[in-house]
Amino acid sequence: MKKFLLSLALMAAALTMQAEDGKLRVKMNCKPVGDSIVALLNVTEDHEVRKSFAGKQGVFDFEIDVPNPASMYLVEPAALRGEPASVFVIPAIPGEEVQLTAEDRTRYDIDGSKFYSQFHVADTIIENAQKAGKDVTQTIYDFIKAHPDYECSAYLITNMRDVEKMKEAVTLLKPDVRDGRMKPLYQGMLDQIEAEMKAEEEAAKKQAAGIEAPDFTLNDLNGKPLKLSSLRGKYVILDFWGSWCGWCIKGIPQMKEYYTKYAGKFEILGIDCNDTEQKWKDAVAKHELPWLHVYNPKTSSVLTDYGIQGFPTKIIIGPDGKIVKTIVGEDPAFYTLLDELFK
Repeated sequence: MKKFLLSLALMAAALTMQAEDGKLRVKMNCKPVGDSIVALLNVTEDHEVRKSFAGKQGVFDFEIDVPNPASMYLVEPAALRGEPASVFVIPAIPGEEVQLTAEDRTRYDIDGSKFYSQFHVADTIIENAQKAGKDVTQTIYDFIKAHPDYECSAYLITNMRDVEKMKEAVTLLKPDVRDGRMKPLYQGMLDQIEAEMKAEEEAAKKQAAGIEAPDFTLNDLNGKPLKLSSLRGKYVILDFWGSWCGWCIKGIPQMKEYYTKYAGKFEILGIDCNDTEQKWKDAVAKHELPWLHVYNPKTSSVLTDYGIQGFPTKIIIGPDGKIVKTIVGEDPAFYTLLDELFK
């Protein structure tokens, strides 16, 4: 099975002999790896197992508890420090054994018994499709259609990027595969994607231009209540941010530049989220933020009222109290819009 190192888009594994039920046996012969490997296993959405294993010159043989089929990362310790390192992404299947081999850092091979030998066939096809510039989702769909009785076909659904294609692929599977041990894995991903899509649709409605911005009252840096509607009559930018948000902090210099550039033409109301009050106040002082600030406690409904899905989110409100534009992320389009509005 041919894979690219450092690629998280595809997952693969190999089996050579049965391991104890509930455990995955891992055998590695990967020359680029040293004497230590770390296994990261998402057992549930809220529970990750992180365990280190010792080897010698890239050779490892260990077992790890796997309560149910899941995705697992095998990484060199350097990767956890943000340094260049090998990253292997594999399906972790209880009661199985996986073998990985790699000659260098460009790719790795996986092969083994029934589940993984089937996966090997699929992965080779997918890799060739990637090299040829073909659509991966369609390639996976075609493979599932041709192999509806392969257990790995159910697993491959988690690598598709089109929810409708994913649903269609499920119907192609043989009943015993569709309702087998991979079902919680692919169904969980489908449910998550659909929930995110629904949340995005709801957020789009709440953030649409022309919608009256929901009023709220939050405490400012002095602990005094500040009501959004008190700023009516001028342009107001709601800046949803946090001291923990790297992109929020990265955008501060340009925010300050434009606040000075168009002084008096708009006001910024920074809404700190997911911070302690002390961290919020320290961040405002550290970065010398000259605009208005309020603290959004966890008990507040403001994030829900505005459909906030990510940080930073900037919502421009007109003098009439209605939303002009919502921009998610540190996007140059925000500053282009300010130039259009205030030049």
